[in-house]
Amino acid sequence: MRNRSVPVDGILPHLVYGDVASAIAWLTDVFGFAEHFRYGDPAAPQGAQMHLGGAWVMLSSARQGRGSPKELGAWTQSLTVFIADVEGHFARTKAKGARIVEEPHETVYGEFQYAAEDLEGHLWIFSRHARDMAPGEWGALVAKA
Repeated sequence: MRNRSVPVDGILPHLVYGDVASAIAWLTDVFGFAEHFRYGDPAAPQGAQMHLGGAWVMLSSARQGRGSPKELGAWTQSLTVFIADVEGHFARTKAKGARIVEEPHETVYGEFQYAAEDLEGHLWIFSRHARDMAPGEWGALVAKA
């Protein structure tokens, strides 16, 4: 399905974790991500690339000047991952004990989604297009080129 309010394009976010090996294990177990590669010491990697379907992310170690939301004590960003089975993913995530921030719901802009935090406080939104909504239909103002 296409939704003019939420176009899907490619982007590769980089997320900071205090313990990349623990993040790899958690993201695999709880959210269902698959590891593509890791670099640095295999037991204590400096970074990794992971994916869930067509959604790809890079994980990197915390260091001077950058930290995870847990380390910083503040929300840093949110990520939206588009998946077909939001309900099934939600049930898995909840059963694994992740902190659910938003229960599954349909948004005014045509998405069916839920939100959860990972082990270091990154906010993840798992979503699918529910309706094709033009931005003006729900009150957004489209910028003129």
